[in-house]
Amino acid sequence: MVHELSEGFPALIAFDLDDTLAPSKSPLPAGMGAALRALLAVRPVCIISGGQFGQFRSQVLDRLPADADLGGLHLMPTCGTRYMRFVDGAWCELYAHDLEPDQRRAAIDSIEHRAAELGLWEPDGTVDGERIEDRGSQITYSALGQEAPVDVKRSWDPDGAKREALRAAIAGDLPGLEVRAGGSTSIDITRRGIDKAYGINQLSAQTGIPLTGILFVGDRLMPGGNDHPVRTIGVPCHQVADHHETLDYLGALIPVLAAGRRPGDELLDLLEPLA
Repeated sequence: MVHELSEGFPALIAFDLDDTLAPSKSPLPAGMGAALRALLAVRPVCIISGGQFGQFRSQVLDRLPADADLGGLHLMPTCGTRYMRFVDGAWCELYAHDLEPDQRRAAIDSIEHRAAELGLWEPDGTVDGERIEDRGSQITYSALGQEAPVDVKRSWDPDGAKREALRAAIAGDLPGLEVRAGGSTSIDITRRGIDKAYGINQLSAQTGIPLTGILFVGDRLMPGGNDHPVRTIGVPCHQVADHHETLDYLGALIPVLAAGRRPGDELLDLLEPLA
């Protein structure tokens, strides 16, 4: 086993959202809502994603059973540049690290110019939902629109070549910002150094739980994936292929935690951190 796990591991389970808990930009399946309710009964849970809080509400909160323990739920929109907790019956923003107005304008200008230049600005009639979102702490470009069907998104850039070409072009325009390929059709722009590793570090600082006490579950932990930075900071991780695998995994994990046992190697896929 690679990691020295903290006593009581895992003290908290953190998840990516799209393609880990639900299909991309889609609501939680009913079974996943029930599984998260059961998990919240035995451990705090964090969900971290590039989406804004409105997406967390429509994808997750509106799909959780009414009796789910929201007090144990930590939400980190836009890769942890915002941190939300349920306090006194309402969702409260504990912090937000926004881009400066001139940075946001420069990011939007670059997206529009480079996407058109590379032939990746799709005709208006083929785009479903917002194409460029100013999320305050993050600018996101969704080539087919935020509400495009999942299967259409997956077929647009199956090998990632379009996103990488666009990411590289935009990054050349914005040397002071972080530019990353996000979901299956998206590019995310944040302050330098903002990624899911940043968010999980912030989560550790906010909760007092060491990184080795957090279990992270994601679908893109491989090098180049947007979950991969979490590996590099020594957080124990478990790789899934999609939300179906996550649901199966929780079906095995929750009874172990409810019985007060530490998960054994058969429930962990501890990935060696890359320094």
